[in-house]
Amino acid sequence: MVLAIILLVVALLSVVSVLRQLQFKNYFALAFSAASALSFGFFSIMTIVCTLTDAGICS
Repeated sequence: MVLAIILLVVALLSVVSVLRQLQFKNYFALAFSAASALSFGFFSIMTIVCTLTDAGICS
């Protein structure tokens, strides 16, 4: 569960970075920030779901 919380914090910081890069119109950094926000967000949500439930996608 600690891993899921760490991943969620990183995902939230990536979302903040996406918003800042939109303000600065830095599209290259925006692409990397969005990719990291999506990937860290997905893995944090799935880690929390698999820890709390016995879902079929968690093997």
